[in-house]
Amino acid sequence: MSNVEPIAARPSNSPLSRGASDTVRNKILSLGDMARFAEDARARGQSVVLCHGTFDLLHMGHVRHLEQARQLGDLLFVTITADKFVNKGPDRPVFPAEIRSEMLAAMGYVDRVAVNDAPTAVNVIHAIKPDIYVKGSDYAQPSEDVTGFIVDERNAVEAHGGRIHFTYDITFSSSSLLNRYFDVFEPELKSYLDNVRDRGVLSDLIGILDEIKDKKVLLVGETIIDEYQYVSPLGKSPKENLIPTLYQSGETFAGGVIAAANHVAGFCREVHVITCLGEQDSEEKLIRSTLSSNVSLTVVYKPAAPTTRKRRFVDADYFRKLFEVYFMDDAPLIGAPDDAMVSAIEKYAPDYDVVIVTDFGHGMITPRARGALEAKSRFLSVNAQSNSANHGFNLITKYKRADYICIDAPEARLAVADPHIEIETIASERLPAAIDCGRIILTHGRHGCVTYDKNVGVRRIPAFTRRVIDTMGAGDAFLAITSPIVSTGRDMELVGFIGNAVGAIKVGIVGHRASVDRVTLMKFLTTLLK
Repeated sequence: MSNVEPIAARPSNSPLSRGASDTVRNKILSLGDMARFAEDARARGQSVVLCHGTFDLLHMGHVRHLEQARQLGDLLFVTITADKFVNKGPDRPVFPAEIRSEMLAAMGYVDRVAVNDAPTAVNVIHAIKPDIYVKGSDYAQPSEDVTGFIVDERNAVEAHGGRIHFTYDITFSSSSLLNRYFDVFEPELKSYLDNVRDRGVLSDLIGILDEIKDKKVLLVGETIIDEYQYVSPLGKSPKENLIPTLYQSGETFAGGVIAAANHVAGFCREVHVITCLGEQDSEEKLIRSTLSSNVSLTVVYKPAAPTTRKRRFVDADYFRKLFEVYFMDDAPLIGAPDDAMVSAIEKYAPDYDVVIVTDFGHGMITPRARGALEAKSRFLSVNAQSNSANHGFNLITKYKRADYICIDAPEARLAVADPHIEIETIASERLPAAIDCGRIILTHGRHGCVTYDKNVGVRRIPAFTRRVIDTMGAGDAFLAITSPIVSTGRDMELVGFIGNAVGAIKVGIVGHRASVDRVTLMKFLTTLLK
């Protein structure tokens, strides 16, 4: 095999820790420089082999894999997934791209390393045009690749005349090694995950997600326009008791029931939304453009009112919410709009496997609408949210019956008018006494959640992350994705496990920039339980 020819010093923007040797520095390139180097190598008659992955914790399985790959050609190039695309859940990767690059570049088998700023290796393959693309044996069966990317990567390799090769040797999992031998989890969570892992429930969790994929889901609830205005505080005004800020930028999202629908749309075949928009400033164009392709929409219009908008002012440097302003008319629907809402519920609810109610307490769901939901839904899942506009007035106890309730601990305490009682007691005794409902989950922030099944009792599941960027919409995502699962009759502990994973993913997303999707959730579940 040919020797590797020298290359110019690394670009100034190359991700590399300062302590690396010059030899290692020269191996780490930008993707563009790597592509040019590959082109020059091919012109010299050298063959190029490419490996791609996360390589979060370099181990013997990786060593054997790279050794075998190097034997297949003259040059071995390795690309790693950029941190923001690792997609294995909160707190991963453990090691940032700079460290992962350096670890790989320090190996004698590896000739060049680059960081790929994309979710798959397809763009890398088109740039490098490798003669051989090498993956581990766990990708040999496309049906076992939860991302589905291996098919696209194979097609990209073959489009340039290359071929894919799978290595078969000892295998380890970086996630498994990190979970078992590194302090990546709090002690309580580690103990819980060890127990669940030993029970072998990962296949059950994946099976649950497969089981709900053909469900038809109806969501009924208010649409909320969630607006973030990013500002930089300037300091106290010398003449007024206020904090002046400097505007930086803004984002506007379609939230409320729309965000919940987009979450569940990634897991179920058909989703329909019944909602209320204001005739004034309806934002209907934004809302419809936001919907996933398998979500349809029925709108009831409220006259002489805007679509509810919540404008939050956020410290741009630290993502701290400073204050918010509501734009809304939360008077209950009356007359023709209420008739239209009830008619829509009576028309659609009987045809759907699951009906999810996101009741934000802004006047859309009247007593008549609640009655229709309770009477017509085959499986009724409910959240009645307490917020600053309805605090103490929008209680879950206004519903007489539900098949599944999912609310947070403060909402549960308000519902039973007791600020001190244990939430396990609320879930297992107080709420079932007030509402005809046999399955309940109370979410509890950094404490995780409590699940209740009338035939099993209660179980507490710890939170899966302490890294919180934005809590907005986390409860709605939890409700939306767990509701069709509860309708299957599955073990409520497994439901709570999936719900906590959903919540952990969602609190890492700003606003509604993205929805929790099936692939992301499956990868996170696998990461937790490897």
